[in-house]
Amino acid sequence: MECCRQLVVLVDVLLVLAFCGHIAWTVKASSQCKQALSREIRPHSVAITEFGAVGDGVTLNTKAFQNAIFYLNSFSDKGGAKLFVPAGRWLTGSFDLISHLTLWLDKDAVILGSNNPDDWPVVDPLPSYGRGVELPGGRHRSLIYGRNLTDVIITGDNGTIDGQGSVWWNWFQRKTLDYTRPHLVELMNSTGVVISNLTFLNSPFWTIHPVYCSHVIVQNVTILAPLDSPNTDGINPDSSNDVCIEDCYISTGDDLIAIKSGWDEYGISFARPSTNIIIRRLIGHNRNGSGIAIGSEMSGGVSEVYAENLYFFYSSTAITIKTARGRGGYVRNIYILNVTLVGVDTAIRFDSTFSPHPDDFYDPNALPVIERITIKDVIGNNIKVAGLLKGIEGDTFHHVCLLNIALTITSGSPWNCSHIQGYSAMVSPETCEPLKESIYPNHSSDCYHLSNHLRSSVGILILAISQAQQQPHHQ
Repeated sequence: MECCRQLVVLVDVLLVLAFCGHIAWTVKASSQCKQALSREIRPHSVAITEFGAVGDGVTLNTKAFQNAIFYLNSFSDKGGAKLFVPAGRWLTGSFDLISHLTLWLDKDAVILGSNNPDDWPVVDPLPSYGRGVELPGGRHRSLIYGRNLTDVIITGDNGTIDGQGSVWWNWFQRKTLDYTRPHLVELMNSTGVVISNLTFLNSPFWTIHPVYCSHVIVQNVTILAPLDSPNTDGINPDSSNDVCIEDCYISTGDDLIAIKSGWDEYGISFARPSTNIIIRRLIGHNRNGSGIAIGSEMSGGVSEVYAENLYFFYSSTAITIKTARGRGGYVRNIYILNVTLVGVDTAIRFDSTFSPHPDDFYDPNALPVIERITIKDVIGNNIKVAGLLKGIEGDTFHHVCLLNIALTITSGSPWNCSHIQGYSAMVSPETCEPLKESIYPNHSSDCYHLSNHLRSSVGILILAISQAQQQPHHQ
C-alpha cells in the first residue's frame, strides 16, 4: 500500500511538471496566435456591390473586385480598409489583395472561382521550385493572391470561398493542362497575415499556401474537398516562419497540413527554411495523404515544429516525413504530442523514396538531414500499422524518440524500420529494433524538447513502477 501511495504522489508530481514544462511553448503559441487580432478594425469600409458586383453566381465580378481593391489602396496609409462581401454568390477570376486590407465575407457570402482558365493568369514559377510543381514552366495564379504585403486579413462570419475545382481536377487527370493548377489562396513575401472564420471548398490544387511569409495565423477555418480530389492539400506553409494554425477542421484528397521549403537544387539555393510552426487542435481525415506532413519539398530546411491536440480518423497516414536523395536540406527539432487516431492505416511514416525531381540537374548526393524528432502521447484504435520508418542507406535518420504511445494494431507486423536510430519508452506494441533502447535514464538529452525536470520525473516514475512490479504483493 505504501508503494502504491508513493506511485500516486509521483504521478501527481509528474503531471504538474509536465504542465510546467509546456508553459514556455503555451505562452509562445498564445502570443503568436493572437498578435494580429487587434488589427481587424478598419476605419474605412466599402461593399463589393458599390463597384457593380452582382451576386447571382453567373455574372463575372473580377473587375468589381479589382476596382474595389484599387480604390481601397488609397486608405492603406490611413489605417487600412475593409472590403465587405455580402450574402450572394460572387463569381470571379483571380484578384490581388493589398496591404492593410480586411476581406470580410458575410455568413451567406460565397466567392466562386471561375471555370474559365483564362480568368486565372499564368505567373512565373516560385524560385525555390524552379518550375511548376506539376508541369515545367509557369503556373496559374491563385484565386485570391497577394505578394509583398503587410497586415492582410481574410475573414468573416463563416462565409465561403469555393474554388469549383472539379473542372481543374478533370483537366489534370486527363493531362490536358499546359500549366500547374492554381491554389485557392496564396500569399507571397508577406507578413502579418490572418486567415480565419471561413470555409474553403474545392480548391483546384493546394488550398491555403503562404510562401516566403512570416507571422501567419490560420485560425478556425474549415477546408473541404472530395476525398478523391487530386492534391487538394489543406494548409501548406512553405519557406515561412512564425506560423500558427489552430482550431481547424480539414477533409481533403491529400495532406491536411504539409510543411514545405523548396524543391531540390532550387530550394537548396533559395535557402529559405520553414521554422517556428505551431499547430494546435486540428481535426480531419483524408484518403490519400497525411494528417501532418513535412515535405516532400523540404530542401530549404524545416525546423522548430510544435503540434499538439490532433485527431485524425479514417485516414491513410497520421504523421509523415517525406524526402528523398537529392532533396538536401534538413528536418529537425520536431515535437508532436497528444494525438488521437481512429481507423488510420499508418500512424507514423518516414518515407525517403519521394523521388519526383524538378529536372535532371539535381544533385543525387544531396542527402537530407533528419534528426531530433519527438512524438509522444499517442493513442489509436483500429490502426493497421504503427510505423513505417525508412531512412536512406548511408544517411541514417537520428534521434527519433517515441514516448507513451499505445496503439491497437490490426496487422501482424506493427513496425517496419530501416536506417533509423533513436530511443523509446512506454510504446505499445513494442517498437522496432533500432528504437528499442530506452530513453531513460541515459538518452533523454538526445530527445528534442523533453525538458530536464520532465525527463527526470518520467525516469523516476518508470523506475518506481518497475520496482513496484518486482515487489511481492500483500493482502
